[in-house]
Amino acid sequence: MAKIVALDVGEKRTGIAESDPLHMMAFPLETVETATLFTFLQRRQQAEPVEELVVGAPMRWDGTPSEVAGFIDDLCSKITQKWPDLRVVRVDERFTSSLAAAALVNGGMKKSKRREKGTVDKVAAALILENYLAQR
Repeated sequence: MAKIVALDVGEKRTGIAESDPLHMMAFPLETVETATLFTFLQRRQQAEPVEELVVGAPMRWDGTPSEVAGFIDDLCSKITQKWPDLRVVRVDERFTSSLAAAALVNGGMKKSKRREKGTVDKVAAALILENYLAQR
C-alpha cells in the first residue's frame, strides 16, 4: 500500500510528513525550500509513488482563506497538472504551526533546535496528516 504524504506549504519552506504504509500514523520527514518542492516530489514519485498528497489549507481563525491561500491553490493546480493520477486533498491547517512548536517544547527539544523553522514546518505537516488520517 502506498504512503500518504502531507505538505505544510509556505512561500519559502515546505514541511513534509508521510504516513506509514497502513495509513495509521504520521511521521515528520523533512523540510525543503518551496522553490525545490517539484524536484522533491518528482524524485519521490520515482522512488516510491505516493497515493495521496494532503496539502494544508491556510485559514484565518474565522474560516476565511489567509493571504497565502492563492499561492497554495496555484501550487496544487500545478501538482495536479503534472501528476494527474495523484489525489490532492486540502485540509484545514489552522493552528498546526503553534501546536507543532508546543509539541517540540513538551518533547524536551532544546530551544536552539526549536528555533530552526524547518523543524516546526515538518512537525506541522505531520499534524496536518494526523488530522487527515483521523478523519478518514
